[in-house]
Amino acid sequence: MKKVLGVLLVFVLTVALVAPAFAAAGKVAIVTNTVSQNEEEYRSAQEMVAKYGDRIVHVTWPDNFMAEQEQMVSVVAKLAYDVDVKALVINQAVPGTNAAVDKLLETRDDIFIVYSTPQENPPDVASRAHLILQPDELAMGNEIPVQAKKLGAKVFVHYSFPRHMSQVLLSSRRELMKKKCAEIGLEFVDATAPDPTGDSGLPGAQQFILEDVPKMVAKYGKDTAFFSTNCAMQIPLIKAVVDSGAIYPQPCCPSPYHGFPTALGIESDSSKPGDLQHVIAETKRILAEKGMSGRLSTWPVPVAMMSTVASTEYAFKVMAGEVPFDKLDIKVLEQCMSDYAKVDVKTSPYVDEAGKQYDNYLFVLMDFLTY
Repeated sequence: MKKVLGVLLVFVLTVALVAPAFAAAGKVAIVTNTVSQNEEEYRSAQEMVAKYGDRIVHVTWPDNFMAEQEQMVSVVAKLAYDVDVKALVINQAVPGTNAAVDKLLETRDDIFIVYSTPQENPPDVASRAHLILQPDELAMGNEIPVQAKKLGAKVFVHYSFPRHMSQVLLSSRRELMKKKCAEIGLEFVDATAPDPTGDSGLPGAQQFILEDVPKMVAKYGKDTAFFSTNCAMQIPLIKAVVDSGAIYPQPCCPSPYHGFPTALGIESDSSKPGDLQHVIAETKRILAEKGMSGRLSTWPVPVAMMSTVASTEYAFKVMAGEVPFDKLDIKVLEQCMSDYAKVDVKTSPYVDEAGKQYDNYLFVLMDFLTY
């Protein structure tokens, strides 16, 4: 009997010691756009909820975030009240994120902060977040036109609007695209589309793309490549490109999931094992049936989803003390991304025009998948 009581006592003491340690591990709060703004980001957070349960707190930005900046501040400020929240992953870090994070930092300095695809000035972003992840927009300024030419393009159409062109990286990428197009013999067309957060809203912006792409193809021919800086425009852009027989080198957020399933009528459930390969195979099949093989491409994995998953996994390692809070372990971070992507993923730090390097602001780059 004494032996039994002794074993029970050891068990109780072990549980008492382990339980607080587990609780101290904390939670990761994930802020994403809504499904209508970017389904991938939303689903990637839900994937983390499915894996970690109540250790993940998932909230969303308001749909029309440009007009509801105070609501954005409120969304983030509320997270500060939960003392167990030890990391914050924001995907996407849309305009207004800095102000929201500033409110959080008024009361909490113990939260590991991650920005994915930030849309405010890099130095301001780098001063607030511990980790920033973004597809290598500047490298893509060269890579996307080159890929478009490989797909047979003679003209390159760039759709955007003033809000996006006010962002340093996006406007710099456009200038690099123009330069590369001139270098490799592509005609560059700078096209202005309605802002989905503007007066005509998302439906107006999407309708514009559906109507304008056929006009562009009628003017420049089928060997015209189309690119848009906006997530919500990808579905109508893919539809219009396929219907017009044109070229589509890459979505704004490179991914087999970004726009392709909905535009092509592919049933998809990203929470199911093997779904990514299913989507890729179906995309190839449908495009082949439509005579569009070799005319569209993307990256082999959803970069937006990878950013959420990899940064969440990395944040848990920070909380567990496996990597430092205040200094990135690039090797561990790249491994987190490679574990998701099943291919090598490389990062490089952002270097501004003055030559200043931001070690916590990392660009991500992969090879293309051509359908």
